[in-house]
Amino acid sequence: MFLNSFRILACFIFFAFSSQLSAEWQTEDEAIMGTTIRVEIWHADADVRQKGIDKVLAEMDRVNRLMSPYIEQSQLSKINKYAHEGPIEVDQDLFELIEKSIEFSQLTNGAFDITYASVGHLYNYRKEIKPTEEEVAAAKLLIDYKNLVLDKHQLSISYLKHGVKIDLGGIAKGFAVDQSIQHLRNLGIKHALVSAGGDTRLLGDRRGRAWLVGIRDPANTEEVIVMLPLQDEALSTSGDYERFFIEDGEKYHHIIHPTTGNSASEVRSASILASDSTTTDALSTSIFVMGPDKGLALLNILEGVEGVIVDKQGKLYYSQGLEKEQKKSQNSSNSNSSVK
Repeated sequence: MFLNSFRILACFIFFAFSSQLSAEWQTEDEAIMGTTIRVEIWHADADVRQKGIDKVLAEMDRVNRLMSPYIEQSQLSKINKYAHEGPIEVDQDLFELIEKSIEFSQLTNGAFDITYASVGHLYNYRKEIKPTEEEVAAAKLLIDYKNLVLDKHQLSISYLKHGVKIDLGGIAKGFAVDQSIQHLRNLGIKHALVSAGGDTRLLGDRRGRAWLVGIRDPANTEEVIVMLPLQDEALSTSGDYERFFIEDGEKYHHIIHPTTGNSASEVRSASILASDSTTTDALSTSIFVMGPDKGLALLNILEGVEGVIVDKQGKLYYSQGLEKEQKKSQNSSNSNSSVK
């Protein structure tokens, strides 16, 4: 079902969220991982609801403290500082997520590459600082996931070259969302939403109706270009409107193309649907970098994965499954309308 009118959207949001008036729904927002974490839970027992929210926020904080490149004592920061000298032993979750990241690098022919941070760390989007062309040219030579050496037996990471850096910003929030959903399941919660910025995962439905999740218009983030009714699904969006600055008419945003070392420029946003947020998070970044043609080609061969891409001209592209749903929705609307 595709709703392309913001006026219609407003109505659907009202009906979708009106059930929050029930005492069995509880919602909380918290600033963690450099973004807003949102938790919505339904359960008849208030203690279970609160325990669920506490579990989610604690998990988000745990992942942040483990994997943030901005926390000096995090294990990821330790890797970036010392892994060129030799193997650094890490937590199993961190090791496995780096391992998973390499799998996505292989799947996408390098479009997803956590060593993009070798260039990415040279930018400061808050202070609007960018590296020189010479600095980018030198640092981009270090972008290559094959510079990472993983030892499964020791759970250790080492770098082949000095200057290599990694950042899990394109996958860690999705991982944290998945971990949070598992905590809620363990508590017997069957209806919930967990969102970390652009990464959202839905547990069940909204008590008999679908969750209605919108994809922002990258040209006007106050509006929505596509509305999707979802349940038991994950949705991630990567956009050039999240962290950026403009200098001399050129936009510098946080999604770095591993080949050029510059901001990827063919896409404004990429939204991915799948069963888990780790996958949607990584693929939304990948598809953004790959561009519409290569991105759609990949989406259309992946089982259980769909996507919506908005290119730099604002044109929408749908994966095959979503395109069929869109046409079905349009045909249904046309058959139910008449002119008199």
